Amino acid sequence: MTMLPKELDFTTSTSFNSSNNEERTKQVAIYARVSTTEQAEEGYSIDEQTRILRKYCEHQGYEVHKEYVDRGVSGKSVKGRASLQQLLSDANEKRFDIVLVWKSNRLARNILDMLQIVDFLKQQNIAFRSYSEKYETETPTGKLQFNMMAVIAEFERDNIAENVKMGMIARAKEGSWNGGRVLGYDSIKVPTDNHKKTLTKLVVNEKEASTVRRIFQLYTEGNGYKSITNTLNKEGHVTKKGNMFSISGIKTILTNPVYVGYIRYNVRRDWSEKRRNNINPDPVIEKGKHDPIIDDTTWQKVQSIMRTRAKRPNRVHSGEFPLTGIMKCPACGAGMVLGRTTNRKKDGTKRVLEYYVCGAWKNKGTAACRSNGIRTAYADEYVFNKIAQFAADDRLIHDLVQNVNSSHRKVTEPLEREFRALSDLMAGIQSKKEKALTLFEENIISKSDLKERFQKLDEEKVRLEDRIQAIQQQLGQDGKREISYEMVKVVMSNFVNSFKNSITAEQRKQLLHLLIRTISIGDDRKIETIQIQFNNDLLSHFKQGEAKSSGNDDFASPFCIYFNL
Repeated sequence: MTMLPKELDFTTSTSFNSSNNEERTKQVAIYARVSTTEQAEEGYSIDEQTRILRKYCEHQGYEVHKEYVDRGVSGKSVKGRASLQQLLSDANEKRFDIVLVWKSNRLARNILDMLQIVDFLKQQNIAFRSYSEKYETETPTGKLQFNMMAVIAEFERDNIAENVKMGMIARAKEGSWNGGRVLGYDSIKVPTDNHKKTLTKLVVNEKEASTVRRIFQLYTEGNGYKSITNTLNKEGHVTKKGNMFSISGIKTILTNPVYVGYIRYNVRRDWSEKRRNNINPDPVIEKGKHDPIIDDTTWQKVQSIMRTRAKRPNRVHSGEFPLTGIMKCPACGAGMVLGRTTNRKKDGTKRVLEYYVCGAWKNKGTAACRSNGIRTAYADEYVFNKIAQFAADDRLIHDLVQNVNSSHRKVTEPLEREFRALSDLMAGIQSKKEKALTLFEENIISKSDLKERFQKLDEEKVRLEDRIQAIQQQLGQDGKREISYEMVKVVMSNFVNSFKNSITAEQRKQLLHLLIRTISIGDDRKIETIQIQFNNDLLSHFKQGEAKSSGNDDFASPFCIYFNL
């Protein structure tokens, strides 16, 4: 594991001379990241990274704008790194001149991510610097060196990932547990001479094991997934995380060979990219070192019943019913899903009735909620007719736009006033720094007084920046969130036309989910409100023609507005 390099020997004392201060002091954004405790112990610690980078900035005469820190986050992807996302947002507003990291792989280990970030910074006239790797991305030579280091960093990450995967497969083939939580067992750490590795083994948790045995018992007695789920939830059984059981959770338990004493590993390949869609036809299944909870006879009986039931064809129907997910249960707020009941007529024929029912009820049983069903034919027709009526009623659109914008201004105007006042205070801090520097140069105050004043001003600046950032988030970056009649009219008209011309049910479902955020229903099983969402995705899909040329519809920054029909 690479150690942090020794600090540069900063023997030159900091000096403030007039020639250096004629130019504006460069603002530096420090970015630091650490992914694991092991790396921190080996010298990658956040505190050590930021300490060295601050000292480097001090020696170079730079001013630290802000420290952006991601703790315990992998560099494999830029997603999920809140501080990095904030850094890029601030870079878009040109708040600093340089981004400084201890090592380039702290920024990203994926070469594509790294090149895209550096290219984005370059477009904002922001330089990228690595303390450990001396190159400048503004020069051809520096760019070549950077690209080579990026390739090496990605190779290193891929190589480490491959070695780790091979090690885990080898452990699974030995019958050892590779970590993770599973109902019925506790994962206990095993002492090892290698402090870099943490080994675990499975020990039966008798309280949870009784729940597992109950699940297998109910299934061998002929109960289905939903019946078992309902029974367990009524009896008070809970999952490993303390939640109610679901149908999918029951199926996962019944198909997991860990309960009969086997280790199964590498079921799904390339999980981070393909999630559940890349099933390994030949996973590792070996006799484990742990005690089984279920005997072999029960296991074989369960698998035999599953194979028999698997021959029944599954019904695929979710795409035909466009309101699943966006229609909410009035009792628990869960998304509504499709449910069917079968009635027999007097002449003996069967009639299938289709409803939107509570997803929690269908998946977890009556212990979770009631069905709260609403007929699909009524709901689908009502929602589309309501949208079509709104799109055709100019007066209604005018009134709605006026009400939405009026409500928006009541919220944003006080925030905008506060933002302007804070911005003036921020400018005043820089002015105070310049005055203090002048006093120092004229030998009116000492160097220690200057540092003390700068420190107090920096602390005040951080407080102001935090509040400004919070206001910007509330305002939606630039605050341009009002809507116009023309924009709403065009979007709604284009939606109605697209919906009518949709060829498949799945297309109609996608369109409705793009426009509608939620649909609420009352206790009388009638639709109460349809909440429409106007955001970037909706505009990019439906905003055409005259709406594009509207000067009031500048939604380059992220925004989202909701209103009810």
